Amino acid sequence: MGPFNNVGVIFALGAAVLHVVIFYLESFAWTSDGALKAFNMTKEEAESTEKMAFNQGFYNLFLAIEVFVGVFLMANRNPLGKALVTFAVCSMEFAAILLFVTSPDKRSAAIKQAIFPLMALCNFFYVTF
Repeated sequence: MGPFNNVGVIFALGAAVLHVVIFYLESFAWTSDGALKAFNMTKEEAESTEKMAFNQGFYNLFLAIEVFVGVFLMANRNPLGKALVTFAVCSMEFAAILLFVTSPDKRSAAIKQAIFPLMALCNFFYVTF
């Protein structure tokens, strides 16, 4: 798979799978007990932000698709794949950092969201330099 070796790809795919789960929670299960617990919110808060969460869920799905397409391209030796995966995990990482900085009550979720993209990026830079 080239410079982004298999370890980096596994972390990137882990980040993508997590974003598919977040997509489901935000777009289809936002007011469920599981989502309320995962996002640390009340039923009233969830109901008042349901349309926003639906939209945000699709944002997360598109990031995941970006990784899946990038990995597919990498597997087929297309150099655009590495760029696509790198851009996607950078976007995921910066979104997690933004969540961590702006929402102290969601720092635990931000850390969980940041782990896989950070590990993929560390692997990328370690292998590249």
